[in-house]
Amino acid sequence: MSTGGRTRVDWVDIAKGICIIFVVMMHSVLGVENEAGTRGWMHAVVAFAQPFRMPDFFMISGLFLGLVIDRPWRLYADRKIVHFAYFYVLWLTIQFLFKAPGIVGESGASGAVSAYLLAFIQPFGTLWFIYLLPVFFVVTRLVKNVNPWLVLIVAATLETLPIHTGWLVVDEFCSRYVYFFAGYAFAPAIFRLADWLRQRPPVALAILGLWALVNGWLVFHPASEPFAAWIPQESYTSGGLGGWASVPLISLAAGFAGALAIVSVSALVAGSLSTREWLVRPLRWLGANSIVVYLAFFLPMAMARTFLLKTGIVTDIGTISLLTVVSGVLGPVICYALIQWSGYGTFLFKRPRWAHIDGAPVRRPALASAE
Repeated sequence: MSTGGRTRVDWVDIAKGICIIFVVMMHSVLGVENEAGTRGWMHAVVAFAQPFRMPDFFMISGLFLGLVIDRPWRLYADRKIVHFAYFYVLWLTIQFLFKAPGIVGESGASGAVSAYLLAFIQPFGTLWFIYLLPVFFVVTRLVKNVNPWLVLIVAATLETLPIHTGWLVVDEFCSRYVYFFAGYAFAPAIFRLADWLRQRPPVALAILGLWALVNGWLVFHPASEPFAAWIPQESYTSGGLGGWASVPLISLAAGFAGALAIVSVSALVAGSLSTREWLVRPLRWLGANSIVVYLAFFLPMAMARTFLLKTGIVTDIGTISLLTVVSGVLGPVICYALIQWSGYGTFLFKRPRWAHIDGAPVRRPALASAE
């Protein structure tokens, strides 16, 4: 692989690694604070990342779609629909087994069965991201011959409108599709931007410094009336503080600005790989295996949260939150390593042959690869 190609792949993996840490951080910190009934110092970090955390993840997810979007439908469906469906059903069942006793206690066995079946149309727990990705892949395939600017205008309008149906797939599609499609439609420009910034570190650092100041102001400065009334409730539940960054239209701009900032950071880090490989390698690995972390972080996160809050070994809520984040990130990595070492449980992160509709790839892919 050429140096340029390698750099591009490296920065994408680094960006995904940053994003998955922020995702685990959100669930970990907000979960701890919800159980404790108070906020800690980690909440400020979650709030700072709230405008761009998921926009960047979806934009990165669309970057390489242009390379495969014209594949035959059967192959496309196998890689972009069945792939994620397999992991969703598998990990839905795993998560549900842990939560079923509580559901049975509240609603009885019939309530538990109903909750499990409902999860096939209303994404369950932390798994909504991999439920939504196949929807994005299908929609983008269907509109690939439509003028991309028209699609972007419609998608941006959906992101801005106050659409709250109560159905997670509908609401999140409207809120996130614009970023995914932008990643697909503008992939060449995004790669060029990353290369340009990588070659000009002082310029990139200046831009990032300005962005950080603006993003911080938008996040922590409360929106005035009547703009505050336009902020969707979902912004608060995902760590927002009611700042200007959550106001419609401004949130769209902040999402794209933050996503491009992560691209810039990742490009700069990738440019330093030759001298700091040992520092960057873990982050790059997390990005390359982000779905492993996303699928499995819920259990070590929950275990760490419960242990730390009940034992009282640590009393500072911010520190408990940080330790819970570390557990949520490292837990899946340890699980993956044990599977690799023992050879047992590979089905947790790699589709078996029977779960393909177009034949398993001849080459040996990484566990839970995007393909």
